[in-house]
Amino acid sequence: MSRAFTPKVVTANALVEGDVVYLTADDRWTRDHAEAELIEDEAHAQLRLLTAERQKNTVVGAYLADARRGAGGPEPVHFREVFRTRGPSNYAHGKQEARHV
Repeated sequence: MSRAFTPKVVTANALVEGDVVYLTADDRWTRDHAEAELIEDEAHAQLRLLTAERQKNTVVGAYLADARRGAGGPEPVHFREVFRTRGPSNYAHGKQEARHV
């Protein structure tokens, strides 16, 4: 018996800035996890990943990350993905700096 498919989002790193980005339903890259397309079908998830992998001039390291439906949009499931939503951890810059302003 196969396991049920866990919903996913497509994530990668922006090629120029290195920021964590997420693919939206309208084919944009966003830095906000809550704006990501929540994919609940395995075949569709694979197609969306292929879409991301073809954008070599925009992103690197695209992969599918587990997510769940949340009140404000998709929410990360695993610690690693929660950590990635917060930005760099070595010193305050990027997303972390913006939260302190």
